[in-house]
Amino acid sequence: MPPKHSSNNPARVAVVGTYVPRRCGIATFSNDLLTSLRDAAPESDWWAVAMNDSAKGYDYPPEVQFEIGQNVISDYRTAVDFLNMNRVEAVSLQHEFGIYGGRTGSHVLRLLQNLRMPVVTTLHTVLREPSPDQREITEAIGSLSDRVVVMSDGARELLVKSYGIPRERIAVIPHGVPDVPFLDTSYHKDQFGLVGRKVILSFGLISRGKGYEYVIEALPEIVKAHPEACFVIVGETHPEVRKHEGEAYRLSLQSRARELGVDDHVVFFDQYIDKKTLNEFLSVADIVVTPYLNREQIVSGVLSFALGAGKAVVSTPYWYAEEVLAGGRGRLVPFRDGDAIAREVADLLSNDVERHAMRKLAYKWSRKMVWSAAAKEYLRLFREVRGERAVSPRAWKATPISAQLELPPPILDHMRVLTDGTGILQHSRFGLPDRDHGYCTDDNARALIVSLMAQHVLRDATETIPLSYRYLGFLQHAFNSDKGRFRNFMGYDRTWLEQVGSEDSHGRAMWALGTTVLDAPTQGMAASAVTLFEEALPITLDFTTPRSIAYTMLGVDAYLRRFSGASEARRARVHFAERLYALYRANAEPDWQWPEDMATYANGLIPHALIQAGARMDRGDMVSAGLRSLRWLMDRQTDPRGHFVPVGCRGWLVRGGRQARFDQQPIEAEHMIGALLEAHHVTNDRRWLEDSRRCFEWFLGRNDLQQPIADQATGGCRDGLAADGVNQNQGAESTLSWLHSLMRLHIAVGATVSTNRQTPADSVRRLTTPAPVARIAGSAASASH
Repeated sequence: MPPKHSSNNPARVAVVGTYVPRRCGIATFSNDLLTSLRDAAPESDWWAVAMNDSAKGYDYPPEVQFEIGQNVISDYRTAVDFLNMNRVEAVSLQHEFGIYGGRTGSHVLRLLQNLRMPVVTTLHTVLREPSPDQREITEAIGSLSDRVVVMSDGARELLVKSYGIPRERIAVIPHGVPDVPFLDTSYHKDQFGLVGRKVILSFGLISRGKGYEYVIEALPEIVKAHPEACFVIVGETHPEVRKHEGEAYRLSLQSRARELGVDDHVVFFDQYIDKKTLNEFLSVADIVVTPYLNREQIVSGVLSFALGAGKAVVSTPYWYAEEVLAGGRGRLVPFRDGDAIAREVADLLSNDVERHAMRKLAYKWSRKMVWSAAAKEYLRLFREVRGERAVSPRAWKATPISAQLELPPPILDHMRVLTDGTGILQHSRFGLPDRDHGYCTDDNARALIVSLMAQHVLRDATETIPLSYRYLGFLQHAFNSDKGRFRNFMGYDRTWLEQVGSEDSHGRAMWALGTTVLDAPTQGMAASAVTLFEEALPITLDFTTPRSIAYTMLGVDAYLRRFSGASEARRARVHFAERLYALYRANAEPDWQWPEDMATYANGLIPHALIQAGARMDRGDMVSAGLRSLRWLMDRQTDPRGHFVPVGCRGWLVRGGRQARFDQQPIEAEHMIGALLEAHHVTNDRRWLEDSRRCFEWFLGRNDLQQPIADQATGGCRDGLAADGVNQNQGAESTLSWLHSLMRLHIAVGATVSTNRQTPADSVRRLTTPAPVARIAGSAASASH
């Protein structure tokens, strides 16, 4: 129970974000905020909910009451229950895209949609040119939060004008800073061996975006004027950067300093320092530099701390710096301009009077930023939103437990069994890999998509990264650059059995490459995929089969979600969409909503591509056509008893004829699920979600033979349903269809959790992969026939 107290402040508040000892700027901010709130309102309970980026977690202090695995979707649901049941009265959520799981951090929406208490969200990033996913997430956060906090006036204006968040729901609270005395810069120099030196300081976790190389480029000119000058860089390499490139950036800075002959004037303190030591380092700085390269940076803890300590500052003109250094509180230099840095730093070091006047202006102005002042503003917000809820409570509706179907966890054991050093094998005999039939581009493309999707679902997906490289490497080898086409079939001896594969296999490869461009965990993987995608795209403009066009459209869409301004890909999307739509219009009739005279395999793919492209292009006619086609297809494949009956491959579905009942294959359920989730995403019509559930249950045994197709123990999937029973072989296509379907639902269904905390306008569009939950709402699984 929350403590009893007479204050108007909430009795229990949870700060959600990363938290110390995790080495992350948001973690430090969360800890500083919670500490200042606790000091300001000691009668309240102040809890932290910490985001973990690894399964091991961290040795957290006692205020951390709950931990969420960044990529563990069930943890978000459990966190909701924990906070709601413990009667937390307000949540302060720290938002940065990279600290939450899901594509572009979409898992955070799963949390926000189901919290019953008021939420005050602090945005640490606001982008002027967001990707489509980033825009949708930011807008959803604005809708689901009672207040949004930003740290500059510029950020507030951007939210109002570009994201449509009402001004009255946005509060500006400056980045908190320690309340430190205004000290002479020589006070602590002896303890760092810097007596007699003019210190140019920067600090924080090191990464390439910091722009430190331009300060080093400036040092020769600075040292000419001030031989006692030195550039002190305090902080370790950012942990995420170290994972991917080690200490390459730091080593490049050291190497460049040696080349310029200023290595004696560059000092690295390669460690993560505590607050006391940081304040001591700040006290010795004659000038603080923030030569950052990202103009859109809307807040900087380093710059805030420098102002709070009363430091002279030289900075590039990123948005936050432009705002807080106005009025003579610092000097701005162009981006990537070492000469300008040299000129301004040398001038300030030569002009003690002006430098000290700048220091005093900064120190006086920043008194409103000290943590005690920031805490008062947050407390005021908490009181306001609780008061508003008391007058106008927001309805909250949970989905009954009896109306939920648990999604099993994805298991990749069988996928790994089928994979060797070349790629994934096509077939198996029962559960054993069948090497007689070798490999194909089709299955390695599917496997690449699934291995990348795993990073949004699994607790620790780092083990799938080598698999992604292997499958991408197969596609790279499969590409015949002389023909501009992918080969498809390869023998077990690694001999290609053809020089040009089918259009469909090429389209599947494009889908996988576009997904890799969007979701690659490393820059090198993404760059390789970009190159291959762009080489393989031109030939697709001549494709004529609907499925090859549709597969390519899905790849182009993923590519454009990463590079929305890519002109060639944008033109290709229009070309493909118009061609597929023309096929539909030429062939469809009221009782045959299909672009061909026969519905064969992977049928859901075609309406999926039409709906997705139509929505992206704002083509309502195209979306409507896709929805009509999908509704017709779903109705044709639903038994009167209510279960899914995919078109059988022994005869297909011919215009004017009867649908073949068998053999039923997993790829049909997979592509129907993808299309149905896209339809739900575009329309917010819950019927599509119910239909996707029906298709998913086919894997679990709600089918003609009442037999499970998926092998949940190994993550494999049987090859299909025949009239005389289940095909017990577990090949790559079937296994990947099961895993893809399962992961899609794990990722996608979170946006459907019932909530009245959205306006109708906010509900019209949702992310393709929004904040996940591990349940599908609908009729109970026990109702299967």
